[in-house]
Amino acid sequence: MAKHLKTISTKVGLPLVFKSSFDKANRTSSKSFRGPGMSEGLKILEKVKIAYDIPIVTDVHETIQCEPVGKVADIIQIPAFLCRQTDLLVAAAKTGKIINIKKGQFCAPSVMSNSAEKVRLAGNPNVMVCERGTMFGYSDLIVDPRNFEWMREANCPVVADITHSLQQPAGRKLDGGGVASGGLRELIPCIARTAVAVGVDGIFMEVHDDPLNAPVDGPTQWPLRHLEELLEELVAIAKVSKGKKPMNIDLTPFRE
Repeated sequence: MAKHLKTISTKVGLPLVFKSSFDKANRTSSKSFRGPGMSEGLKILEKVKIAYDIPIVTDVHETIQCEPVGKVADIIQIPAFLCRQTDLLVAAAKTGKIINIKKGQFCAPSVMSNSAEKVRLAGNPNVMVCERGTMFGYSDLIVDPRNFEWMREANCPVVADITHSLQQPAGRKLDGGGVASGGLRELIPCIARTAVAVGVDGIFMEVHDDPLNAPVDGPTQWPLRHLEELLEELVAIAKVSKGKKPMNIDLTPFRE
């Protein structure tokens, strides 16, 4: 996957940060695949980083994980469910690495200003925030485009997660028991176009070469075979969008 992702991103002229998790500690069901664990997972990520000369991002769930993860990862990600956990934010910040904080599905965009400030007050100015959808009832998420604008109040780069934001939490029953998140894969281009037009600083997306058999988040994995096509469109939108430039609104009476 890393080889193909680098080839495609280089071709379309976009910088790539490779993301993978060593432990999916917040899976919906205890019967779901979690990953290889921290020790083995970090070894794999380090091999990918060296072999393909690409920066790495992975997530942490406990303060004790931050130091060893910081020795491998270029960016440490704080999961959405943990975006307000002060001790975790501070421990991650003290590694000196870039910290990507995902907005909790239960949070207003204004919460991210406080989360980002916790990282800065710990002595690390390298922080960014990520929109990943907002709860809409029990088993659905929506993406509010206004959040891309409001999250800029955190005074740091804003990233759009265009795949997790289309999850339908606990939406599928599994054979043999348990449940898993469903999703709306077909709307990934819609959310991506919206985010780029608004002027986000980066896109987070899950990509798989065999989405129907992906062990994690299959319903919201974007097919590798369609990645180049989607990225080319997003690059084109970014080139013409003025989303990052605030419009000065003149409310004085109009005169001919």
